[in-house]
Amino acid sequence: MAADRVGAPARAWQRMLSGRRLDLLDPSPLDIEISDIAHGLARVARWNGQTSGEHAFSVAQHSLLVEALFCDLVPEASADARLAALLHDAPEYVIGDMISPFKSVMGGSYKDCELR
Repeated sequence: MAADRVGAPARAWQRMLSGRRLDLLDPSPLDIEISDIAHGLARVARWNGQTSGEHAFSVAQHSLLVEALFCDLVPEASADARLAALLHDAPEYVIGDMISPFKSVMGGSYKDCELR
């Protein structure tokens, strides 16, 4: 685990709308609420909001579209596979939607954080 300036372990947490406190560096499944994920993804804009139209295209909209397309392409998919398609960008409810070109510049450290 990373350390801060005085050598203590780094801390990064966020208070969620549900009231839960989510440790971003060591998240516990007990602190994750589906309502927090849904609310957060509905308010995160894809492509940093650089889309045309009156409203931003949200990560939640993108996730629902991916799940629908996945079900059309793989109609025999299991419920777990459909859930994986739906939640493929779930970490973005707390870390935002970093655009792919910047993710590649950041390298593995960003992906490690995203996979937590």
